[in-house]
Amino acid sequence: MSILVDEETRILVQGITGREASEKVPEMVEYGSKVVAGVTPGKGGQEVAGVPVYDTVREALEHHPEINASIVYVPPFAAKDAAFEALENGIPLLNIITERIPVKDAWEIYEKAQEKDARVVGPTSVGIMSPGKTKLGPIGGNKPGKVYKPGKIGIVSKSGGMTTETAWVVRQAGYGVSTALGLGGDRIAGTTFEDALKLFEEDDQTEAVVMFGELGGTYEEKAAELLEQGEFTKPLVAFIAGEFTEKLPSQQYGHAGAIIRGSKGTPSGKKQRLREVGAEVVNVHHEIAGKLKEVL
Repeated sequence: MSILVDEETRILVQGITGREASEKVPEMVEYGSKVVAGVTPGKGGQEVAGVPVYDTVREALEHHPEINASIVYVPPFAAKDAAFEALENGIPLLNIITERIPVKDAWEIYEKAQEKDARVVGPTSVGIMSPGKTKLGPIGGNKPGKVYKPGKIGIVSKSGGMTTETAWVVRQAGYGVSTALGLGGDRIAGTTFEDALKLFEEDDQTEAVVMFGELGGTYEEKAAELLEQGEFTKPLVAFIAGEFTEKLPSQQYGHAGAIIRGSKGTPSGKKQRLREVGAEVVNVHHEIAGKLKEVL
């Protein structure tokens, strides 16, 4: 199996004629992802990498009712409207690549998704990859097969680039990936570590999960609560980036979600909390490989 995306995923690209989307759609198509339609208002009738473009989501669905996922590549000011359009037309999975979406807009997208019983991954996501099945977004670049191979390790990461770096470490350990998720690093995450771990817990293909966390926010601590409650029972190997920042005076580092209050949100605090509930926490990123071999 895998989580969220597989061979049956039929993809709509919102903002398909924009610079970033038009560069990445050919990579997705080449990988074998079933990109069936795109939407850019006013650009209906065009094509991008052989994918037909429509003016609205509703029009795209009329021609391609099989669509069950949308990847959002629109500018920040339009992201909420694009997400709402997809959700109100019944698309159950949104992967939002757009960066710098206002926090209020991100929260309203999250609330709308809850109302529609839909799943949002992002904002600022690098994409979703189920190796050998499909990929959404830029994850893995233009040669994803060099890094990602099918396997039994789930990957969930705040960092975009480090999602693929983590997959490379997993591959060097001799393992493949069931699904890799780039959650994004904003204050409001449509899908959290906790959410992802629940999905991986139910996935027969996934035997262990690697989590790449960062300074700021409390999503890692909430994942620890899940382990403490016995709701995630598979081996979890975690790396938390940014501990060096705790030793630097009066400096601010990180992304929009890198907010630390007291001991909450510090990398050292996250590592301690995860260790307390039984996660295998490594201090150096490449140590993930050896730890996987130990736990498996």
